[in-house]
Amino acid sequence: MSILEVKNLHVEVEDTEKKVRKEILKGVNLTIKTGEIHAIMGPNGTGKSTLSETIMGNPHYYVTQGNILIDGESILKMTVDERARKGLFLAMQYPAEIQGVTNVEFLRAAINARRPKDKPVPVTDFLNDLDQNLNLLDMSESMTERYLNQGFSGGEKKRNEILQMLMIKPKFGVLDEIDSGLDIDALKVVSRGINAMRSSSFGALMITHYQRLLNYVVPDVVHVMMDGRIVKDGTSELAKKLEDEGYAGLRDELGLHIKLTDED
Repeated sequence: MSILEVKNLHVEVEDTEKKVRKEILKGVNLTIKTGEIHAIMGPNGTGKSTLSETIMGNPHYYVTQGNILIDGESILKMTVDERARKGLFLAMQYPAEIQGVTNVEFLRAAINARRPKDKPVPVTDFLNDLDQNLNLLDMSESMTERYLNQGFSGGEKKRNEILQMLMIKPKFGVLDEIDSGLDIDALKVVSRGINAMRSSSFGALMITHYQRLLNYVVPDVVHVMMDGRIVKDGTSELAKKLEDEGYAGLRDELGLHIKLTDED
């Protein structure tokens, strides 16, 4: 079992207009073990994507206090690729397009980066695994020869992110709004891929606005984030309550004196 811990995390980002830093995360605490799937919900602008980018090591996010650890080891000073080798994977809300690098080239390079240099993944094993995962996600083999996300639709990009996760097999997947912009059929396919990863050797943090994803990938724990903090934890029933009552109802229930972006 591996453990991903976020301890009292405070994060600032650069306000380019005012040329000052603004605090976004204000003391986030979170513990995820392999074998668990956690979901974070919350209104716009509350820090969910900031948390995902900070966990993965985006240098434009500045940690001013707190720590992030994998199996008790701080990763704050690690680069993005070092964190990936430690077992982290980020499925981005807006995956980048990379011309000149095919999907299959990217996948083999990413897998081999986590293996000893003298022991690359056997070609037969790689191709068998790739074929199984393409079938699972209803993706054609021709997509592997296309440049990474180049000309992909939004749904194809999201499926491609899940394909990468299935192939790389990280310890922890951070899925930032992986359901964004998906129709119901694509949502079911993406959810099928996430559920295929569920095991004692994999944990996930799913960031979403909506409860609908959680109908297909039922989380073990749901966290609600407001104003840069996790203000409530619960089961999947908490997500259903938020769907019915909205974030303002929970804010008032908790007696929080904050303005929600969705009310602007």
